[in-house]
Amino acid sequence: MAQIPSKAQVLDWIAAHPTQTNKRDIAKAFGIKGSDRIELKRLLRQLADEGHLEKRRNTYRDPDRLPPVSVLRTTAPDSDGDIFAVPVEWHGEGPEPRVLIVPQDGDPALGAGDRILARLQRVEDEDHDYQARLIRRIGTSPRKVIGVFRKTAEGGRILPIDKGSDTEWLVPAGLTNEAGDGELVEAEQAGPKGRMGLPRARITDRLGDPSAPRAVSLIAIHQHGIPDDFPSDVLAAVDEMAPAGLQDRLDLRDLPLITIDPVDARDHDDACCAASDDDPTNPGGHVLWVAIADVAHYVRSGSALDREARKRGNSSYFPDRVVPMLPDRLSGDLCSLHEGVPRACIALRIVIDADGNKLRHAFHRGLMRSPASLTYQDVQSAMDGAPDTRTQPLLDDVIRPLYAAYAALATARDRRQPLDLDLPERKVRLGDDGKVQSVNFADRLDAHRLIEEFMVLANVCAAETLAAKRWPLLYRVHEEPPAEKLETLRETAQAAGLVLAKGQVLKTAHINRLLHDAAGRDEADLINLATLRSMTQAYYSPANFGHFGLALQSYAHFTSPIRRYADLVVHRGLISAHGWGDDGLTQDDIAALDSTASHISDTERRSMLAERDTTDRYLAAYLSDRIGAEFPGRISGIARFGVFVKLDETGADGLIPMSRLGAEYFHFDRDAGMLTGADSGIVITPGLRVTVRLVDAAPVTGGIGLELLTLQDKVMPMSEGRAGRSGRPPRRKLARARGKAAKVKRRRSKT
Repeated sequence: MAQIPSKAQVLDWIAAHPTQTNKRDIAKAFGIKGSDRIELKRLLRQLADEGHLEKRRNTYRDPDRLPPVSVLRTTAPDSDGDIFAVPVEWHGEGPEPRVLIVPQDGDPALGAGDRILARLQRVEDEDHDYQARLIRRIGTSPRKVIGVFRKTAEGGRILPIDKGSDTEWLVPAGLTNEAGDGELVEAEQAGPKGRMGLPRARITDRLGDPSAPRAVSLIAIHQHGIPDDFPSDVLAAVDEMAPAGLQDRLDLRDLPLITIDPVDARDHDDACCAASDDDPTNPGGHVLWVAIADVAHYVRSGSALDREARKRGNSSYFPDRVVPMLPDRLSGDLCSLHEGVPRACIALRIVIDADGNKLRHAFHRGLMRSPASLTYQDVQSAMDGAPDTRTQPLLDDVIRPLYAAYAALATARDRRQPLDLDLPERKVRLGDDGKVQSVNFADRLDAHRLIEEFMVLANVCAAETLAAKRWPLLYRVHEEPPAEKLETLRETAQAAGLVLAKGQVLKTAHINRLLHDAAGRDEADLINLATLRSMTQAYYSPANFGHFGLALQSYAHFTSPIRRYADLVVHRGLISAHGWGDDGLTQDDIAALDSTASHISDTERRSMLAERDTTDRYLAAYLSDRIGAEFPGRISGIARFGVFVKLDETGADGLIPMSRLGAEYFHFDRDAGMLTGADSGIVITPGLRVTVRLVDAAPVTGGIGLELLTLQDKVMPMSEGRAGRSGRPPRRKLARARGKAAKVKRRRSKT
């Protein structure tokens, strides 16, 4: 009879041989045979009951250790670029172990949330317990959900906050992360659907009270995965930085380089000044200076700060907060061109003639000191004859020369004919309590246009310089609209009695002619919106495909390196191309330009969506106290499930479901983008004037529900049921026949 091992001996064996943990392996190791295995089985059961071992099918393992081959979930790279992971399942008593992924040549790139099968090795390190080598990736990032948690006896449910999503998520009792009832949470999918067909979720983060006034932007930040906390090592590195000095820089401190920004600007990354050109060969010409914060001096390629900036891609702006690309010590201090303090910059001197044509330009690495930080309203008021104590001393020598140079550039702009869309910007203003105080459309002043023209010209100069020096860069690309979208725009214009030229090479001048013809008409908003929808989305690329919207052959982003990583790449290119130092573009940067361009194009779109969702939620909160009120607006879109309306007062977008359109059935014509009433023959198309009643407004989702009252000033019959007032079924066949006839008529007219 073999000696039955003690419990300690069994545990030591399993710890030393984690791949040999089934009952047969253990019996063989201790020479146990025949009926003695019954005693071994009893011993193993005792160890499992006591919590020392966990039984899985025919194997036993230490629950406080991970098996040698495990399924892991990766986390986001840290400031050093290392990727860590945590086990998908953990049954130990202590905190779940941290696993460092050791990449091998040929391994695929891993992102946060990827699920992998990995071979583990136990290590003793300060910040991780295991090292892992990838076997294979078995799943990408699990689905994320942001919602309100509702507690139940069996765990709880998550009610999503996304507009258009009514799917609830089931949270088992062990995966609630101790969230409270009514709390805003972030969760991820945790397996297949549970009972009642609901998908299962695991709460990963608790975000607090969803009704708190400043929770709106927080929802968008988490919903879109925008990083909003800087790693401690990045903050520590930035805190040790000191302002740049004059060494190896051109002294520009005597130039009157003023900053002109919005009232609520958090940083100042560009400054400008102008003067008449005293060169007799350039009568009526101007000399312009544009100075941009020298962020590359502080953010070195390959540093932890650089990796964090690249990960973010850009700053994200919300009504109540900014999620910056760089820590505040840089964005709000060392890099910001504050009034009266020396600041490192990359400056551009440009000479233009009286007609705004650029004659020559040159870049310099310098040190500047701004005499004034002004707002757009300050500068415009001064030019309009109402200077204040700050702008009066600058009016003749600084502000008027800027406007004179702008007048010349505006002449050149008119010849170039960039796309001239009239799309006013909504401005949400919050009170001290965080609630929406007002929603207005921002004014467009000549001061805004002045800065825009200076910045566009500076961006062109950066692209041309790097291209001439054959140095790699990231272009800002905006390709011309695809043929099918242009055809849709032509049909929209034709329906409004307007014409978009066809049968020739499309230029922005052709579209501007359409926009000009629509100006002042009822269809003006519709044509502007249809034109915007026909455009492709701009993006970043190492290859130059031109910028259709600006009507420019070469264009790059150079003027905002504090808030855009693309501009920082261009700055580094200029530093390397001019031989200004060792903080320029490295070979690793050049090799990664394609991936960098793709990544920051994605982060830009991410921020745009988050900012738009935040505005929608604030607008819904602003209107939630006015349920039942009536508003004028215009139809902005048609869908099978209803009609979208943009309200005149706030620019908010709301939905009229089909059930609230009136007393009859409406036939949806997808090709024509319109609805036709089955009984009345009423045709509903984008651009029509409407009066609507506010039915509901949900601040958590941003959804706004409306009811149609009048169409083109005519009262709509109110619905008493889909069958209509006569009790007869809706004449859907007639509506379809009318739609088909209209389609045939359009085809004939095109032919």
